[in-house]
Amino acid sequence: MNRGVLVTGASRGIGRAVAAAFARQGDRVAVHCSTRQSDAEETLAGLDGGGHTLVQGDLTDAARVESLVAEADEALGGVDVLVNNAAVMIRHPLPSTSYTDWQEAWQRTAAVNLFGAVNVSYCAARRMIDGGRAGRIVNIGSRGAFRGEPDHPAYGATKAALHAFGQSLAVSLAPHGIAVASVAPGFVATERVADRLSGAEGEQIRSQSPFGRVAAPEEIASAVLHLASPEATWCSGAVLDVNGASYLRT
Repeated sequence: MNRGVLVTGASRGIGRAVAAAFARQGDRVAVHCSTRQSDAEETLAGLDGGGHTLVQGDLTDAARVESLVAEADEALGGVDVLVNNAAVMIRHPLPSTSYTDWQEAWQRTAAVNLFGAVNVSYCAARRMIDGGRAGRIVNIGSRGAFRGEPDHPAYGATKAALHAFGQSLAVSLAPHGIAVASVAPGFVATERVADRLSGAEGEQIRSQSPFGRVAAPEEIASAVLHLASPEATWCSGAVLDVNGASYLRT
């Protein structure tokens, strides 16, 4: 399709799968990382096609966000699609967490999961608007926004906020031809949770879905690819559950 696509947090896991999926269909991809540069370089090297680039920066730094979006925009010849994937998940169950650690977990999680995505979205959308681009923004939310995350409450809350933010943008950006949607994955087999899946908890996690397994990152990427497609314009404002029937909303 030959679009410019910026994927945040694309060093590995879902972000890497999303970057690879766009590259396979002929898009140019900006692979973003905050700290895992070697992993991001591996992602970049494995992408099909050409015209890809690597952008590095701390999403909690608003000034750096503005410059890294500008770098991606210039390298790609314009950003047509933004995928807000970067996130942190810090364990902090209230009954066993100190007040100091509680504050730190909430501040760090909100800084990356919410404000990072908010600022990247602003900078990318402004460039889409100024360039007259009919762009796409796809947020990677979570099933935890609906069913709760007792051990990671800040994660669940910020993902719920990200869903709501995406719906607000869907309304405000539609007159500019920009569609915005979110996916809400359940448990996904990524490097970050490999120890949980291989340990004593693994069977319980897999049994959450009637399919008896967890998702592969590529399955989340396929949903992102659809929501970013021209055919999915009328899905703007949607939050698409991709959780293998492990949690059903009414």
